[in-house]
This record gives sequence, structure tokens and C-alpha cells, in this order.
Amino acid sequence: MKGSAAGVRAGGRPFLSVHFQEESLMNTKTRSATRDLVLAALFLALAFVLPMITGHVPQIGNMLCPMHFPVLLAGFVLGGPWGLALGFAAPLLRSVLFGMPPMYPIAIAMAFELATYGAVAGFMYRKVQHTLPMIYATLVTSMVAGRLVWGAVRFVLAGLSGSSFPFSAFLSGAVLTAVPGIVAQLILIPLIVAALQKAKLTA
Repeated sequence: MKGSAAGVRAGGRPFLSVHFQEESLMNTKTRSATRDLVLAALFLALAFVLPMITGHVPQIGNMLCPMHFPVLLAGFVLGGPWGLALGFAAPLLRSVLFGMPPMYPIAIAMAFELATYGAVAGFMYRKVQHTLPMIYATLVTSMVAGRLVWGAVRFVLAGLSGSSFPFSAFLSGAVLTAVPGIVAQLILIPLIVAALQKAKLTA
């Protein structure tokens, strides 16, 4: 009887250990999902609020590209799927709720542009070493890809409406007008991502 009881106790330990490990893993996943939802809501709120700061002067808003910041950060912090979803939804929802940016063609083109930013930043950041040079490489790749997608969508929308979208318009909208925003993104986003990385909040 003693041997049998000892066997049950000995045999019960691995079972209890596996049970506690599975429970701990489920709790970790639940906390991770909750954290992602909270951060996603925060980034979406920033995408709504930041343009209001510069909204009184549209020229400044066009130069600073305030919606780009939270979407790029969402890609780095939450990963590609969240970055893509938030990037696509933010300009469309903001257009519906606040009337800015205008839905056609601006918000539609921005939806594809920002979705590309978030997706490329998130997917690429998970594939590279989390060093400052690779943060810059990921950011620059995302910015270039997003602007190319924006230009392609604007070209298609212009064709559908019977108007034109020449290369000069792409160069002006994607690069020349946005130089202050591009510089600000190149300075601030790597610093923020590095700080979040130290806090273990990145993807």
C-alpha cells in the first residue's frame, strides 16, 4: 500500500507540473492578447488625435504626416497583421467619423499606404536582429514601400475617374511635401522603438 501511494504521489507530480505549465501558458497568451488589444486601441486613438493637432493648418499636416507615426509604431510593437489592419482602418474610419481626410481619393489611397507601412514594419522587424541599424533599415523600407503603394493606388484611382496622376504629382505628394515628416519619422521612431524594445514591448 505504501509503495502504491508513493507511486501515485510520484506519478502525480509530472501530471501536476504539466497542468501548471499549460495553465501558465494560457494565462500568458490571455495577457498577451489583452495587451495587444489595449495597444492597438491606443495607436488607433493616436491616429485619430494627432492630425487634430495640425488639422487647423492643412499644409503643416501634409508636411508632418501625423497618422504615419502611430501606424509605423504599431507595426514595430504589435507585428505585421496588426500594423496592416490598423493602417488600413485608421484613415477610412477617420474620414467617416470626422470627414477628414476626404474619402476619395485621399483616404482610400492612404489606407493602402498606411497598411503597407504597418505590414512591412511588422513583418520585417520580426525577421531581423533588433539593433538600431536594422530598426532604421526596417523603417526606411517601410516608408519607401508605403509611398510606392500610395503612388500606384493614386494612379489607378485617377485612371478610374478619368483624370491623370503624373510622376511630378507623385514626387510632390510622396517626397517633396512630406520632407519634414520624413525627417521627424527617421529621428523619432527609431528612438521610440529602441526605448520600447528595452521595455520589452516590441513584437
